[in-house]
Amino acid sequence: MSKKVVLVGCGNMGYAMLEGWLKTGRMKPSDVVVVEPADALRVRAATLGCMALAMAAELPVTTAPTLVIFAVKPQVIREVAAEYRSFAGGRTAFLSVAAGTQIATFEKILGTDVPIVRCMPNTPAAIGKGMMVVVGNGKVSDDTMTFVTELLSASGRVALIDDEGLMDAVTAVSGSGPAYIFHFIECLTAAARAAGLPDDIAALLAMQTVYGAACLAAESGEDPAVLRRHVTSPNGTTAAALEVLMGGDRLKSLLTEAVEAARRRSVELG
Repeated sequence: MSKKVVLVGCGNMGYAMLEGWLKTGRMKPSDVVVVEPADALRVRAATLGCMALAMAAELPVTTAPTLVIFAVKPQVIREVAAEYRSFAGGRTAFLSVAAGTQIATFEKILGTDVPIVRCMPNTPAAIGKGMMVVVGNGKVSDDTMTFVTELLSASGRVALIDDEGLMDAVTAVSGSGPAYIFHFIECLTAAARAAGLPDDIAALLAMQTVYGAACLAAESGEDPAVLRRHVTSPNGTTAAALEVLMGGDRLKSLLTEAVEAARRRSVELG
């Protein structure tokens, strides 16, 4: 028997996930129903062959989804989740990709006997290169978690944690992390310009260097510290630059401070 999914919200993240499921064959269009109030986004989802509805009340009464996925903004998640109480009988599991919304929030709305999974994705998921971290409550079965992992893996890598309290650290590292890398690219571009390179060449060198280094780190199987040493000749140009970045653990300390600031803010917002 095929698994059925109701995708609630088909904005950038929801649509990216939907495209990933269909392109990789993890789901068939006939097994996904999209609920999206925005006309343009609903039409876009329908062009992929899925049933696309404007509101929860339009779902067929025979619908008994395996999984309801909330891909909406945190500001509206409580109101939206309440519209799906009719599926909270235990047979349907719920997955949220709304940042900062705790499992306990959904348990208050849907019930404590309902399987609930919380996911923290990041923006590269929109191109299938994301990092998704998931945690479930005690009602989530192994089969359900496997299904959730299979779906999310269409958007990148998936990691499972047992302690929801770690989600604040996850948010600070992988959730906010792309912004750190974008800023690094900005800074490397500016440094290249300051060194005399034309603007277009400076931007290309910075972008491709970060991209290529990340791919090499991901695909080589080597520890990043080993890769760094491979590039660094004694008393060479790289060593001179790293003395600035690594001297007194300057960059490490700065990043540790930044991640901790993001983690504390995540705790406050939660």
